[in-house]
Amino acid sequence: MTVENDLVKNKEKYADKAVGSGGLIFSHELLSPAGDEKCLYEAINAGADAVYAGVEKFGARAYAGNFTQDSFISAIKYVHLFGKKLYLTLNTLVKEGEFHELYGLIKPLYEAGLDGIIVQDMGVVSFIGKEFPDLNIHASTQMSVNTRYGVELLKDLGVSRVVLSRELSLKEISDIRQETGMELECFIHGAMCYSYSGQCLMSSFYGGRSGNRGRCAGPCRLPYSAGDMKECYILCMKDLCTIDILDRLFDAGISSFKIEGRMKSPAYVAGVTRIYRKYMDMLLSGKRYSVDPKDRDELVALYTREGISTGYYERRNSLSMISKNKPGYSRLDKEGKTYGMKRKKISAECLVEKDKEVSLSLMSDGISITEIGVVAQQAGNRPLTEEAIIKQITKTGDSFFEIDDIRIMTDGESFVPVSTLNDLRRKALCALLEKLDNGNKRVM
Repeated sequence: MTVENDLVKNKEKYADKAVGSGGLIFSHELLSPAGDEKCLYEAINAGADAVYAGVEKFGARAYAGNFTQDSFISAIKYVHLFGKKLYLTLNTLVKEGEFHELYGLIKPLYEAGLDGIIVQDMGVVSFIGKEFPDLNIHASTQMSVNTRYGVELLKDLGVSRVVLSRELSLKEISDIRQETGMELECFIHGAMCYSYSGQCLMSSFYGGRSGNRGRCAGPCRLPYSAGDMKECYILCMKDLCTIDILDRLFDAGISSFKIEGRMKSPAYVAGVTRIYRKYMDMLLSGKRYSVDPKDRDELVALYTREGISTGYYERRNSLSMISKNKPGYSRLDKEGKTYGMKRKKISAECLVEKDKEVSLSLMSDGISITEIGVVAQQAGNRPLTEEAIIKQITKTGDSFFEIDDIRIMTDGESFVPVSTLNDLRRKALCALLEKLDNGNKRVM
């Protein structure tokens, strides 16, 4: 087979197509973590297709920065501006007396257009299916789903995606995909637990902090000794890194490729997302798969325990998966490369002419809005110049937008206070965001 034919075959293999008995069409999603707004912005700017994040309760990372309900709603609007998705992590066990609080938490997010919710508790699966029927439910890795029977049960209960246990091999994942036709999500990078997914009670027994309530103290990261064995980190897993076998994960039929790290820095999120984006695009474009050693080294340096492994994808168990000598981390540098917030580019038209109402129109994706202000007056000493109007209108501040094309219509004789232009700009930016977001909202 020629190289050209080989590449064409590779591209066809990874193209979106119907798989499994359900005939569903799945994409190859790069899913990044966000412990706070800064991490969310880094993930989107670095190339994530979707982001998962938690709020202040019911998530398995209680010590992450997390979002408030209001900031999560704002995050939903932000990711949708770029055609991306946001999933809520609600992957802890919920007590009977907490369900009323759960409803109040989810309802505004559901109405805002939340794309999916990651769940551990079977009771919560039933609750969401009844109260929020249009919301995609993802079964968390905390559910310990590791067979096709578990996947089929969840499918019958209305779950749309399963995050499989980390202990499965590539062969087992491939078999489950083929036998169930279910959308599967798997971890590709980040910290690993020593215990079976979702089954660890060590933190709860050791210090009264339950991992199943998002409060794991990480006792597996401590040194231990037994018998004649000297004290060492025998329970401390090396971090997962699959960059060298990413093509094999594609072959296994995984739909969503998940990066661990909701308690890690914006620099970590940016760097890891960027590198995996590069190699997922390589696979999706049909290019021959080859990893640059510099990229591998950067992944290791960003935030990694002593050494990396490919986890259970290639082996059942092995001492090569254990850090053993130390649990610490190395870093590329103190800050690392970051990107900041990606802003939506929009166009603007502003009219400032005497005896006419000042108007500002903003346009994006075929949608436009217009805000009207006060009537412009004949200038006394200093009329507003075109440059002065542009300066005020393009100050988009901490909004999600950037004006990169602007048209000013002015007679050079008019005046309105700068505060009027600022107020008009703020109202217009808010109105455009709401109009762009209207298609994502739900009505209860």
